[in-house]
Amino acid sequence: MQHRHYQFFMYEVVTVTGDVKGAGTDANVFVTLFGDFGVSPKVHLASKSRTAFEKNKTDVFRIKTYNVGALKKLRIEHDNTGMGTSWFLDRVVVTDMNRPHLRFYFACNNWLSREEADNLIVRDLLGSMNPMDVPKLNKYIVSVFTADMKGSGTDADVFLNIFGEHGDTGERRLDSGKDNFERGSEDKFTIEAPNLGRLKKITIGHNNRGSSAGWFLDKVMIDDMGNKEIYEFPVNRWFAMDEDDGKIQRDILVGSMQPMGIVYNVQVMTGDIRGAGTNSKIHMVMHGAKGIKNSGKVFLEGGAFERGLIDVFNVEICELISPLSRITIGHDNGAVGAGWYCEKVVIYCPFTGIEQTFPCGMWLDEDEGDGLIERELYEMVSLRQKKMKKYPWSLWIWTSDIKGAGTDAQVFLQIYGERGKSDEIKLENNSDNFEQGQIDKFVIEMPDIGKLLKLRIWHEKRNPFAGWHLAKVTLLKTLTMEKYSFECGRWLDINEDDNEIVRELPATGYRVTICTGTVSGSGTDASVFLNVIGDLGDTGERLMYMSKNNVNKFEKGNHDEFLIESVWLGQVRRVRVGHDGRGGGCGWFLDKVMVREEGQPESAAIEFPCNRWLDQNEDDGQIIRELVPADVSYHIAIQTGSVNGASSDSKVFVKLYGEKGDTDKVILAVSDNDLRNYFETARTDIFTLETFDIGKINRLLIGHTNEGLRAGWFLDSVQISVPVHGMQYMFPSHRWLCKDEADGRVEVEIYPSETMEIEKLNSYEVHVFTGTMWGAGTDANVYINVYGESGDTGERWLRKSNHLNKFEKGQEDIFDITAVDLGVLKKLRIRHDNSLASAGWFLDRVEIVDNKDDTTYFFPCKRWLAVDEDDGQLARELVPVDEAFMRKGDEDDEEDSEATLGLEQKAMSTTYTVRIKTGDKKYAGTDANVFMTLYGTKDDTGIITMKASKTHKNKFERGMIDEFTVEAVDIGPLKKLRIGHDNCGSAGWFLDWVEIDAQSLGQKLRFPCGRWLDKGEDDGAIVRDLFPNPLQTEFYTPSHTENAIFVPYEIKVFTSDVFAAGTDADVFIVLYGREAVCTQQKSLCVNKRERRMYFERGAEDMFIVELEDVGDVIEKIRIGHDNRGVNPGWHLDRVEIRRLLRKGKGSETTIFPCECWLAKSEDDGETVRELVPSDIITEKLSRDGSLKVTEVEVEDALETHTYNVSVMTGDTHGAGTDANVFLTIYGDLGDTGERKLSKSETNSNKFERGSVDKFTIEAVDLGQVFKIKIRHDNSMMSADWFLDQVEVFDADTEEVYLFLCERWLSKKREDRRIERVFYVKCLICQVIPYHITICTGMERDASTTSRAYVIIVGVNHTQTERLWLDLADERKGFEAGSLKSFETHGSDVGEIKKVELGHDGATPESCWLVEELSLAVPTKGVKYTFACKCWLAKDRGDGLTARVFNILDAEAISISQKVIYEVTMETGDVQGAGTDTQIYMSVFGANGSTEEMLLEKNEDRFERGQEDTFNMEIDDIAPLRKMRMRIDGSGSRPDWFLDKVNLSTEEVSVFTYEDWLSKTRGPKRNMICEMAAVVDEEVMVEITTYIVQVKTSDIAGAGTDANVWIIIFGENGDTGTLALKECNKSNKFERKQVDTFRFTDILSLGDLSKVRVWHDNSGFAPGWHLEHIDVKDEIMDKTFRFPCDRWLSKNGEDGQIMRELPCGNNDYLDLNEKTKYEICVTTGAEAETKENAWIILEGKKGRSKEMVMENSSKKKRFLSGNVDRFEFSSKNLGDLTAICLDPLLFRSIESFASKARSLVPVKYEIIIITGDEKGAGTDANVFITIYGSNGDSGRRQLRQKFRNLFEREQTDRFVLEMLDMGDLWRVRMEHDNSGLSPGWLLDRVEVTNTANGVTTIFICGKWLDKKKADGQIFRVLYPNQSV
Repeated sequence: MQHRHYQFFMYEVVTVTGDVKGAGTDANVFVTLFGDFGVSPKVHLASKSRTAFEKNKTDVFRIKTYNVGALKKLRIEHDNTGMGTSWFLDRVVVTDMNRPHLRFYFACNNWLSREEADNLIVRDLLGSMNPMDVPKLNKYIVSVFTADMKGSGTDADVFLNIFGEHGDTGERRLDSGKDNFERGSEDKFTIEAPNLGRLKKITIGHNNRGSSAGWFLDKVMIDDMGNKEIYEFPVNRWFAMDEDDGKIQRDILVGSMQPMGIVYNVQVMTGDIRGAGTNSKIHMVMHGAKGIKNSGKVFLEGGAFERGLIDVFNVEICELISPLSRITIGHDNGAVGAGWYCEKVVIYCPFTGIEQTFPCGMWLDEDEGDGLIERELYEMVSLRQKKMKKYPWSLWIWTSDIKGAGTDAQVFLQIYGERGKSDEIKLENNSDNFEQGQIDKFVIEMPDIGKLLKLRIWHEKRNPFAGWHLAKVTLLKTLTMEKYSFECGRWLDINEDDNEIVRELPATGYRVTICTGTVSGSGTDASVFLNVIGDLGDTGERLMYMSKNNVNKFEKGNHDEFLIESVWLGQVRRVRVGHDGRGGGCGWFLDKVMVREEGQPESAAIEFPCNRWLDQNEDDGQIIRELVPADVSYHIAIQTGSVNGASSDSKVFVKLYGEKGDTDKVILAVSDNDLRNYFETARTDIFTLETFDIGKINRLLIGHTNEGLRAGWFLDSVQISVPVHGMQYMFPSHRWLCKDEADGRVEVEIYPSETMEIEKLNSYEVHVFTGTMWGAGTDANVYINVYGESGDTGERWLRKSNHLNKFEKGQEDIFDITAVDLGVLKKLRIRHDNSLASAGWFLDRVEIVDNKDDTTYFFPCKRWLAVDEDDGQLARELVPVDEAFMRKGDEDDEEDSEATLGLEQKAMSTTYTVRIKTGDKKYAGTDANVFMTLYGTKDDTGIITMKASKTHKNKFERGMIDEFTVEAVDIGPLKKLRIGHDNCGSAGWFLDWVEIDAQSLGQKLRFPCGRWLDKGEDDGAIVRDLFPNPLQTEFYTPSHTENAIFVPYEIKVFTSDVFAAGTDADVFIVLYGREAVCTQQKSLCVNKRERRMYFERGAEDMFIVELEDVGDVIEKIRIGHDNRGVNPGWHLDRVEIRRLLRKGKGSETTIFPCECWLAKSEDDGETVRELVPSDIITEKLSRDGSLKVTEVEVEDALETHTYNVSVMTGDTHGAGTDANVFLTIYGDLGDTGERKLSKSETNSNKFERGSVDKFTIEAVDLGQVFKIKIRHDNSMMSADWFLDQVEVFDADTEEVYLFLCERWLSKKREDRRIERVFYVKCLICQVIPYHITICTGMERDASTTSRAYVIIVGVNHTQTERLWLDLADERKGFEAGSLKSFETHGSDVGEIKKVELGHDGATPESCWLVEELSLAVPTKGVKYTFACKCWLAKDRGDGLTARVFNILDAEAISISQKVIYEVTMETGDVQGAGTDTQIYMSVFGANGSTEEMLLEKNEDRFERGQEDTFNMEIDDIAPLRKMRMRIDGSGSRPDWFLDKVNLSTEEVSVFTYEDWLSKTRGPKRNMICEMAAVVDEEVMVEITTYIVQVKTSDIAGAGTDANVWIIIFGENGDTGTLALKECNKSNKFERKQVDTFRFTDILSLGDLSKVRVWHDNSGFAPGWHLEHIDVKDEIMDKTFRFPCDRWLSKNGEDGQIMRELPCGNNDYLDLNEKTKYEICVTTGAEAETKENAWIILEGKKGRSKEMVMENSSKKKRFLSGNVDRFEFSSKNLGDLTAICLDPLLFRSIESFASKARSLVPVKYEIIIITGDEKGAGTDANVFITIYGSNGDSGRRQLRQKFRNLFEREQTDRFVLEMLDMGDLWRVRMEHDNSGLSPGWLLDRVEVTNTANGVTTIFICGKWLDKKKADGQIFRVLYPNQSV
C-alpha cells in the first residue's frame, strides 16, 4: 500500500461558491484529501493571476498530489487573509483524473468565516459517489473544566484537536460567544466532525494572547454522541509561560496523568534578508508517514523569529511520527510586521535518532510572493542525518513526608544498565521541587542501555538546606511501558544517617571486611573510603562509616565489616581503598580487604591482599592503593635527558592505561637501583609498580608535581618491562616537562613506539662498505633502519664502529644492533644528516649478519648519498639480493655487477616522480630547504630532502613546477605526505600542490595544498600533512589494456664506433608486445646535461626505466631522436633490453640489432627506426645456487612492411602548404608513431595545389589499417593546407586504404584546426544520454574553476561511472550566476534514486556555490530539478566537496520522451559533396513530429563518400513516415550532396534523396528536401500534388496586399511553410476572389486536419478577411475544406494575423462514425502465451466493450519479444485514461479521425510574469510556441498596443485563439534580442484554456539573456501543475 501512496495522481477539484450575499472570498483556499492510502498534503487552490471563489461561481482546479486511494473525506479551509475573507461554500466535487468514473461529491452548504455561523474557517466534509447523498457528521460535546484556584482562568484563545483511530478533527477554536474559561467554571462546546472511532488523545492549548493568558486546566470531558461513549482527559497542569514547565499546549491521553510525550527538537531559522523577522504567532504541524498521523497544531512560543536567528524549541507530543513526511508552518498574521521569511526548519527526534531538514526559503506574507502565510515544507532527504537514538523516560522523584525532608540542593542522577550507563543527569531544582511529601515529574532522554541495573542519585552538599530524605525513584520507559522502582527511604545528608549524600539503588549490596595489620601503629583515625570495581561498573567511592562489628574502626588487628548498597557489578576485579590523611594517627597499615556479595558465605569472599602502609611518611608515601587479587609487577625504567638542566627535584608520577583497565596516578618514590637522587641528568631510574593486571599497555601518562627549586625536567624515554607477560614497551619522549620550556606542560601522554617480547631480542652485525672512488667517504652522522617480516629496528645511529674514523674511502665499518627478532630481512633504509664539510658519501653495499642463525643478507647500493651527486638524495632504501648475483659481480667486471644489481633493486623498489607546484602568487617562492616524507599503508620513506630538481636549478620559484625522483621499497599505497621547510633564508612559501607519479603502481596522485607554509601567513605552519584528492587521481588505462602495470626494464644502448656516431639529441624509445600492446614513448635522458653525457661514440649506456608491461614477448621497438643539438646524427649499433623473469629468479635479455644511421644527412634521412629482435639471452638461478645462461635465436620475428603513402593536396585557391606535415598510421597490430613527411618522391616542393606527393614509411607490420592522424606545425608563411585525400598502400600485402579528407588544416579557415583524424568507421556508444544543467550561485567566491562531475545512482546500488562535466573554456569555469548545460552519456541505471554532484578542487580556494542542479533523462521522459543552494567547498558550509541528492528532494516533471536512433548519413561520392554548413533534420511519424534538430559536424562528418554513423535522441513518434532535411547555406562549403539517411532502432527506416541541397548546384536549387520513409521495401508516403484554392470574403476591404503563407497538417505531418506566390491571378487575394495555387512533388499527408495561414502585414492594405481554403490531394482525389470567415488583421476583431483552420468536411467529420483504435502489444523477452487476450479501453467519455485479441494457430501472436498490432472500432471514448487487460505492455493510439474532430477554436489566456530582480524586464519582442497533444501553435508574437510589456515584476495578459491543443506538454519562450536592454528574467508562464477553465503553469525563473546565465535567449518549459 505504501508504494501506491507515493505515486503522483491528478485530481480535478471543482468548488461551487454559494449564491448568498458576500459569499465570495479573497482569502487563499486550501484542500486536503483523506483516502484509503493516506492523506495528501495541504494543496493551495489558486493561481496568482486569477480571481476565484466569487459569488455563485464554479471554479475548476487540477492538482497533482499523492495517490490517496478512494476518498473518505476532504478538509477545506482558508487563511482568512485579504479584504473579504468570509466564504459560503456550497459543495466540492473531486474527480480522480486517472479513473474518471471515480467522482466524489462533498456537500458543505455552510460558511467558512470568522464572522458568520459557527466562526469556523476549516471544515471536514464527508464524501459520496452519489451526488444526492449528504453524509451526516458525528457530534462531540466537549466539557472543559478550569481549576478553582487563583489566576487559573484565561483570556487567550483556546484550541482543541481530538485524535481518534480514524483521524483527527483538525484544530478547532473553542468559542461559544460568552466569557469562557473563568476560574472554577465548566465550559461546553459542540464539535461536528466525521466519526473518529475510539478517541486516543487530545491536543489542547492557547495562543497566549490577552492580559492574563495563564490557565490552569483541571480536566476535559468528551461525550461522543454517535458512539455513545464518554472520555475523560485529566490534566491538572498550568498552561502558562511563567508557571510549571512553561508550556501553553499539551498532548493529553485518555485517562492519563503520566507525562508520556516524545520530545522533538525543532530549530526554526529566519532568513537573513531585509524585513525577514516577524512578531506574529508561529505555529507548526508535523505530519508522519503518508500524512496519516500528525502532531496537531503546535504553537512555537517564546521564539524571537528575528532576521538571521535560529530559534530552538522542544515540542512534546504523545505520538511517534518520526521520520516526518512533511511539516506545515505558518503564522496568524496578527502583528504589525506580520510578514516572515522562513529559511528552513530542522527537526530532530531523539527516539529515532533522525534529524530532518525542511528547506523553505520563501516569504509567509500576504504582500510578498504568492501571498501565502502558511506553507507545506518537504524534507531535503539528502541532508538527513542519523544520530544516536535516545529514548524518552518518565521520571518521578518521591520526597519523604517527614520533617525537613525537602532540599534546595541541585540533584544529580546517573542510571546504569546492562549495556552501559547514562550521562550525569542534572534535575533542575526550581524553587518548589523536592519539597516534603511531594512527587516531582521529569522527562529525561537516555541511549539504549538495556535492562536497568542500578541508579546513583546525589546532590550538592554545599547548600545549607541540602539535607534530603528520599523515599523512592520511579522510571517508566514511555514507549514500551517498562517500569522500574528504586526504593530508598534514607537521608542524603552529611549530618544524618550514615552521613552519605550519594545513594545507589536498589540495594543488592556487598559485604566488605577490611583487615588492619598487626604492626605497631597500624591503626588509623582518618576517614577511610572504598570503591569496589567489577565488570559491570563500580560502587563509586563510599565512606566506611558504620562498622557492623566494631565501634572503634580500623584499630590494630581489627577486622571491620561494612555493608555497601549497590546493584550487582558482575565479577569483582579490584578495589580502590584509601583515606583522607587527616587526624593525629592517620597512618594506616592495611593487611587486606575481603569482598563478598550480601547473603553469600564467607568462603565465597574474594581476597585483595595489601600488606602495605597507607601513610605519607612510610613506604612510598601513598595513601590510596588499588588492590587486585594477585598483583602484577611493572618495572619502569625512566631515562632523564642529557641536555643542560634536564634534572628535576619534583615528584614524578605515572599512570598506566591498558586493555583491561588503568591504574591510579602513582608517585614514584623508591627506586630499585637505590639511587639517592632521582631524575638526574642522563640518569636511568628504575621503579617497580605492583598493581592489578591491566593487560596490554596502550599508553602512559607521566608528569611531575612541579615542586622544588629545579622542578623542570627533560624526559628522554620510559621503558616498561612486564616479566609476567614477557613484554617490554618503549615510550620515547625527548621533551621538556617544564612550565618555562616548550609548551609549558608538566605532564604528557606517551604512546609506545615499539612493543617487543623480552625473550625474543636478537643481535645483528651490520657491515657498511664505503666505495673506492675519490671523495667517497663522509664525516656526517649515518642512521640505519632495518626492516624484516616481524617489524623494524627503528632508526639507529651507527655510532660505535670498529674504526675510530668511520665511513672512509674503501673502508668496511662493523656495527652491532640489538633489537627484537625481525624474522627474514626485507629491506633497510640508510641515510646521513649532511653535517660537516665533506658530507657526500658513496655507499657500495651493506651486509647484515643475523647472529641467531648466522645468515648473511647482501644489500647492494653503489650510489651516492649526496646533494650534488646522482639524484641528490641523502637516503636510500635497499633490498637484499641473492648471493649468486654478488658472486657474478666478483667474476665479471665491475660495470656488469652494477647493472645487474641495479635492475634487481629497481624491481623491488618503487620509483616516484614527484612534481611540486609553487603557487603563482606574490612572494610565493622560497629559498628554504624543503623536505618531504611519503606515508604508505605499510611504512613511510623517512625524511627526503628535495635538493636536486630535474627541471630548475633555482628551485621552488613562483609559478614553477619542480620535478624530483624518490625511491622507496614496499611502503604500500600512498595515504598521505608530509612536506615542510626549515625556515632558512627567504622562507615563506605558497605551495599549490604536489603530484606523485608512481608508474609501477599505474597511478598519479595529486595532493592539493593551496596554502602558505610561512610563519607569518595563514596559521603559521611550515610543515603540512597533505592527503590525495581521489578525484584527481589518474590511473594508467591506455586503450589497449584494462589495467596497465609498469615494470622495470634495463635498456643498454650501444653507439657504434664510427666517425661522428654520437649524438646530443633527445633519444626516445617505445616497446611493442603482441596485439598492438605498447609502452608510452620514453625519453632516455631527462635533461640537457644527461644528453651531452650519454650516446658518445663507441659508448655503452645503461638506463633503468619503468614502462608498461608489454607481455612476455617484445616483438619490436621503435627508437629515434628529435634531431636537435649540435651533432644530432647518430649511428646506433644495437639495443639490449633486459628484464626480470616472471617465475623464478633471473632475467631475460633481448638483443635488437640496428647498425645504421639515424640522421637527416645520412642513408635515407630517417631519424626513427623500428627494430626487431635477433637473440634472447636468459640467466636463471638454479636450485644449487648457480646461474644458468642460455641463448636462443629469434626465428619468428615480425616482418618489416613498406607503406607507400600518397598525399593529394586539393585543387582550390591557396590549397598548398609550406608547413611541416606529420602522419601517424594506426593498425590493429600497432601504429607507426608520428612520422614527418619530409622527402617527397614525386615533387621537390611538397604539398602544392593539385599535386600528389608520395612517401615511403617503413614500419613493422601494422595489420589492418583503420585510421590516420595527420597534422602540420603551422610554420612558414603560407601554412594553410587543403587536404583532398590520403592513400596508404601496404607494398607487402598490396592492400590499399583510402582516406577521403576534403578539409582545411588551417588556423584561419573552417573550424581552425590543424590536426585531423580520419577513421574507417565510427564507434557507436551503447549508453543513454543524460542532460545536466548547473546553476552557480551569485555570492562572493561562488565560482570555481575545478572540474565537476556527477554520478547517477539507481536501484540496487547500480550507478554510472563518474561523469565529468568538462567545460569548453576551463579557464572561466563555473562563474557566479552562470548556467551551464552538459550532455553526457552513462550507463542506464534504471529508476534513478540519487545523484551525486562534486568537484575535484580540494584547496580552500576551490569554493563552489551550487544554486540548482537539473538532470533530464530524455529516454525516460523525466527531468529532475534539485534546489541545492549549498556550498561544495572544504571551508564553507559543512566542508564537503561532493553532495548526494536524494531523488525525493527533486521536483520531477515529465518531458517529451525520446528514443535513441542510430543515424547513418551517407554523403555522395561526387566532387565537392562534403559540407560544413549547418544541417537541420525533422522527422514525422504516425504519433507526431519532431522539432528541427541540428546535426553536429563533429569535425569530420558529412564528407565526400563518407558514411557517418551516430546516435540521436528523437521523439517517440514511430512508426516513421517521412523526413525533412534543411541546410542554412552558412560555412565555407555551403553545398551538400545528400545520398541517403538510415534511421534504425528495432526496425530500419531508409530515406533516399541522391541530390544536392544547394542554392547554386543541382537541378532543384533547393536548400530543403523531404524524403519518404521506406520500411521493409515499403514506401510509407506517396508523392502527390496539392491544389490550394483560397477564397477571399465578399465584404468591404476583405482583400490584402500582404504576402501570405500556409502550412497544411495531416496524418503524416505537415508540408512545411508554403508561400502562396505562384497563382492563376496576377492580383491575388482580392475581394470575393478565388486564388488557385499548385504545389507539385509533395509527400502526401493523408487525411488533413488543419491549416495554418498567416501574412506579414505588409503592403498598403494588409488586413484580410478569409472565407475558406480548399485543399485537394490529387492522388487521393479528395478535397478538404477549411472554413475561416474571420479577419487576419492587426486592426480587426482580435488583432491576429495568423489563424489555424480545422477541416470542415461534413462527410469526414460524421459524429456517428466510430473511432478506430490501434493497439500495440509488446511481449517480454521471456514471456509468451498461446491464449487469446482481451482488452477494455476506458476513456474520459466512456468505456468500450470487451475486445478479443485473437491468437490462432494460423496467425500466432504474443510470441517472445514480438510486437503485435490490432485495430478495433469503438464509440469515441475521448482521451484514454485506463485499460483492463492481461498483463501485457501496451500502447494505445487514438485514431486520427478522433483527434481531428477535437480541433475546435479555443481562446487561450496567456499570462507572463516577469521576475523581481534588477534589469529583469525586456524591450525585445517576445514569442511563444505552445505544444500539446494535438500539435503545436506555431510561433506567436506576444504584443499589445500602447503598453510597455514585460517590465520587472509585471504580469502581462494575452489572449490567443488557437485550435484546441489538448493536454499542454510544453511551451517555448524566446525573444529576438532587440531593443536597448533585451535581457529578460522570466518568472513563469500560465496558460488557461478558457473553454474548460484548466490553467497550466510553466515555471521558469531563468534569464533569457546573451550576457547572463548560459547566454540563451530561448527556454523550453514543462508544466509544473495544472489548476
